Amino acid sequence: MIRKDPKEINEALVRQMAQLLNETGLTEIEYGGKDWHLRVARRQAPAAAAPAVASPAPAQAVSAGTVVAPVTRSADRPGALKAPMVGTVYLAPEPGAANFAKVGDKVREGQTIMIIEAMKVMNPIPAPRSGTVVEIGVANGEPVEYGQLLAVLE
Repeated sequence: MIRKDPKEINEALVRQMAQLLNETGLTEIEYGGKDWHLRVARRQAPAAAAPAVASPAPAQAVSAGTVVAPVTRSADRPGALKAPMVGTVYLAPEPGAANFAKVGDKVREGQTIMIIEAMKVMNPIPAPRSGTVVEIGVANGEPVEYGQLLAVLE
């Protein structure tokens, strides 16, 4: 859980989420509110030749095999469109098709900018307001984390 004071960690919530991982067989679960975000993930045996991923901050051990890791928030700047979920981002409706939007395009509120596939479901990511796309912060087919910068509108 990310809070100003690490003593404010709700241990009961962390334990409930860890228990939910064990009961469901999931490897990761996330939950958050307006000013906080909690991610609990089960450690997996490293696969052969798996790339090492650097963690921005040390994780706190909750119980054997379970870790709570802070999620890095994207820059909070005006016009930032952040990932509302974890998944794989696609910039076009299908392979070989034109992107939903590209840098320099004018978009209207509610227009689909990209999609995020999560648990085999394609979730459209709409423009939160009308404007011009000045930055796209992800690549097609790239995995994204909750709160990661997707695009910037002006």
